[in-house]
Amino acid sequence: MQRKSLSRISMIAARTLVVCVLLFTVTSARADDDDKCTDRTLRGDYGFTAEGVLLGTPGLPAQAQFRSVGVAHFNGKGGLTWVEHTVINGVPVNMDFVPASGTYSVNANCTGTAVVNTPNSPFPLRLSLVIAKEGREIRTILDAGSVGAVFSKID
Repeated sequence: MQRKSLSRISMIAARTLVVCVLLFTVTSARADDDDKCTDRTLRGDYGFTAEGVLLGTPGLPAQAQFRSVGVAHFNGKGGLTWVEHTVINGVPVNMDFVPASGTYSVNANCTGTAVVNTPNSPFPLRLSLVIAKEGREIRTILDAGSVGAVFSKID
């Protein structure tokens, strides 16, 4: 009788252990999915192009065509630097690439924001961003205009 009870307890314990392991595995997988992006997701150098229309920018027409190319470096800790060459209404803002710097923050759902200070703008650029392709691509929109950009990881 005692042997049957011990056997039954062992079977229940084994089943409970299997259920606990399965629950832990599912919970861990969900936690990984929920936290798939962090500031660390953005590390290294990215080439970018930005284009669109600047709206209501002081000193420019009400709608000014905007184009820019550059290379950005994300440090994986919320800091960024870049060099850019910008053309507004067909006229280069500077003849060479100019440096800029800023900060960024990434949410677990792979959205985020960046604030960049550049000599090409009288105010900080506030960008909303989305990380794609496991951090190999970033898409941004300038909050104070109609300018979008795509950043691609440089391998």
